[in-house]
Amino acid sequence: MSSATRIQRRSRTKIDVLIPAIDKDLATLPYVIDSVRKYVMHPIGKIMIVSPDSERIKSLCARKNCIFVHENTVLPITKKNIHYSSRKWDRSGWLFQQLLKFGGSSKVSQKFYLVIDADTVLIRPHLFRSGGKQIFYCRNWSQPEYFNTYRKLLGKRAPRPSSFVTHYMLFEKAKLSRLKKKIAARHNTSWHSAIIRSINKSKQFGFSEFETYGNFLYASSPKRVILKKALNKSLSMNPAGIPQKRIKKLARTYRSISFHKRKCYTKKSKR
Repeated sequence: MSSATRIQRRSRTKIDVLIPAIDKDLATLPYVIDSVRKYVMHPIGKIMIVSPDSERIKSLCARKNCIFVHENTVLPITKKNIHYSSRKWDRSGWLFQQLLKFGGSSKVSQKFYLVIDADTVLIRPHLFRSGGKQIFYCRNWSQPEYFNTYRKLLGKRAPRPSSFVTHYMLFEKAKLSRLKKKIAARHNTSWHSAIIRSINKSKQFGFSEFETYGNFLYASSPKRVILKKALNKSLSMNPAGIPQKRIKKLARTYRSISFHKRKCYTKKSKR
């Protein structure tokens, strides 16, 4: 029995899971769902897939015993209200998904909920709470603009002990609510409007939900936070084409695999 399994059997923190997705994620989404059930070392309540109205995603939810949530029911705004693009790129949907992760707190039942990107598959056990402390999986690089936006939103510099942008994160509803209220009060508007207004629209990477929440928690209670290396591997192939033997080999070094090259935010030229 592995140490991770022993920790799991002592853990009683039940969590819900929220996965924002679109049809382009269908190549990876089934594997993401399966990996959450296999490798998240907490009792899982609901797994919710937040998506546009998609029959294919609804069908997947039925097969995988997940709950379909129409993305337009999560926030008082929709993607159409977000204009974050240039002549070469469009990040409006990307930003909308980040706001959905924060807004998803209204849809979950548990005190904690895990958000994971629809292109990231776990390949090793993950624990997100231990001894009353939050566990964050971190990397060693980030986008400078994330911290500029953080300072605009909260009026303070982010402590930046490491980067919290690692494709999945456990949110505590009470602490996330505190963050959103602070942002709303400082800017005298809704938290999501404040985020949209604070982004430098000329930059492709203007805001990170994970960087913002992680640094907010670390700034208020650094001793209540455990930082671990994310050990994420990016691959360009379809997950269906990866033999189990290779996954086992990758798991010796990495905790998760991401398939980022499926998505493209570059605008297509009109012909």
